[in-house]
Amino acid sequence: MKKVVIVEDNISLSQGFKTVINGAVGFKVQNIYHNAEEALQHFRSDAPDIVLMDIELPKMNGVDATKAMKDIKPSLLVLVVTVYEDSKTVFDALCSGATGYLTKNASSNQIVEALEELISGGAPMSIKIARMVVDSFKKATRSILSDRETEVLNLLATGKSYKSIGEALFISRNTIKFHIKNIYEKLQVNSKEDALKKASDQRLI
Repeated sequence: MKKVVIVEDNISLSQGFKTVINGAVGFKVQNIYHNAEEALQHFRSDAPDIVLMDIELPKMNGVDATKAMKDIKPSLLVLVVTVYEDSKTVFDALCSGATGYLTKNASSNQIVEALEELISGGAPMSIKIARMVVDSFKKATRSILSDRETEVLNLLATGKSYKSIGEALFISRNTIKFHIKNIYEKLQVNSKEDALKKASDQRLI
């Protein structure tokens, strides 16, 4: 039995979701919350397998709540509930860890199908949104950084120390410093944080 938590500030809609989900085989609604803060407060005790997450909530929004819940339980499946099927907010939610999304006017069958798709390893979403997600993870085809500079930057992004990078790439500390100097010059930055942000924005890493 998969435990489901609903985070939705529209009371009648959340009750409708509950009725449909409890009527489906293999799913049980553990709790309903009308804001993200309460849902997070009870998250560990609820221990849900799936969360139906509204995006537009009173204080903390669904994107930030998704990130917070996934930090606690990386295996959590989050199904974003939205009015706007192809909005940038849906895309942001998916990039923050949501597995798929459901429109608020979805039929009972569509709700159950989306849940079943989730637990079978799928990601219910439109082709347009799926393409946006895929494109966001494509790296730039022509990078101003060399392969070795890209390797160094990727390792820095994971929080590796100079020593760990040296051991991973079999290069000396001085060589690492040389690569980082070149990275800063090419990206026109002066700090690791700025280098990582700019490289990420330009899809170089």
